[in-house]
Amino acid sequence: MKRTVLLAAILTLLIAGWSIKAQVANDFVVIVHADNPITEISKSELSGYLLKKKTKWDNGVSVEPADLESSSDVRAALSEAVHGRTVASIKNYWQRQIFSGRGVPPKEVKSDSEMVTHVSGDAGAIGYVGPNTRLGNGVKRVRIVG
Repeated sequence: MKRTVLLAAILTLLIAGWSIKAQVANDFVVIVHADNPITEISKSELSGYLLKKKTKWDNGVSVEPADLESSSDVRAALSEAVHGRTVASIKNYWQRQIFSGRGVPPKEVKSDSEMVTHVSGDAGAIGYVGPNTRLGNGVKRVRIVG
């Protein structure tokens, strides 16, 4: 009996974890310039790029991250899923960076289409958009792993 309960609990946790990953994949799409060689990225790498903790791609090109405006539901979803923090917490992080002279936040764009335009125009750019956004030829989707 105990073994059955334990197995049921483990199965429930596995399904819940899979469901959370599927939900994250449905909330936003990470994009980079079409010439960027990466095809997948971990959440920790993505967080590092967006928080400007990692400033160069493996090929030496400078990373140019962009965020959607702070009221965006897509930005809220990404912030929780990737950084494990709210948008307000990330904005607070950037205020501390600015005050201490250690950095400035990424460019902020108003819409998914503006994000696609920004990323397609800069070989080092990385950003994110809603899952139903038309990407076009200048950008490509990057799969989140781990």
